[in-house]
Amino acid sequence: MQLARLEETGDYLIAPDPDAPRLTRAVTGIDHEGREITTRVVEERPLTIFLNAQEIVTAMTIGDYPDYLALGFLRNQGMLTPSDEITGVDYDEELETVIVRTARKTNYEEKMRKKTRTSGCAVGTVFGDMMEGLEGVRLPATDVRTSWLYALSARINRTPSLYLEAGAIHGTVLCHQDRPLVYMEDVGRHNAVDKIAGWMLSEDVPAGDKILYTTGRLTSEMVIKTAMMGIPVLASRSGFTAWGVEIARKVGLTLIGRMKGQRFVCLSGQERLLRDADPGLVPDEPRRAGRKGAV
Repeated sequence: MQLARLEETGDYLIAPDPDAPRLTRAVTGIDHEGREITTRVVEERPLTIFLNAQEIVTAMTIGDYPDYLALGFLRNQGMLTPSDEITGVDYDEELETVIVRTARKTNYEEKMRKKTRTSGCAVGTVFGDMMEGLEGVRLPATDVRTSWLYALSARINRTPSLYLEAGAIHGTVLCHQDRPLVYMEDVGRHNAVDKIAGWMLSEDVPAGDKILYTTGRLTSEMVIKTAMMGIPVLASRSGFTAWGVEIARKVGLTLIGRMKGQRFVCLSGQERLLRDADPGLVPDEPRRAGRKGAV
């Protein structure tokens, strides 16, 4: 099993590939001193997701792992249920479409009329009845060691990524204790989370002992998606929204933000933090060096 291999090697199961030619493009311009420069910018392309014969959404994405993105999006929107038998996932690169097929006949015309534009970048879309899917959700009261948080932050922030190469991107990492497992990136943080959800669905990975780390804001959408996935801990380098905090407290999600160096803030699930590391012994985070040719 993949997770067993990780225990042995400590490697990521999936990590960013900043050198993949399809994900970035070289563009010329000038810098603040008027000098000509060449920099790499992130590609952005549409992906239309179908569930059986019904078109569901067109997402703007960098284009990697379209199968995981489609599966995770449909799962997080409640359109795929835990009991669904997935009979196929077909991706057509030329048509920029992915079709998820199930044994169950599906029809979400009513649900499609309840779209809500979210605060997420890259035209994040959530459906208006997603909150109904949280009724009765109560996440497992999983303890979190502060030593895990410090180890994860240090490892993830040093991992080669599209963010470090070109910027304009968000990352989300599935973690177990102090080990990062799967690191996904995309132009929208919601897409990166959906890729994680799709991978977990494909690999039948349990969620109750996992931590989700994101580089983006801890908004209501991020909290809802994490809760729908059954992951009890969500952490970020960035800050919070009030509704995100409110929902996290309602479902029992441990919510940790502003993680930089020895500092972090926990606004939900404080009682589950086990302080087993002295913050004074954790090196503060140095200022990042500028990205190569970044604009």
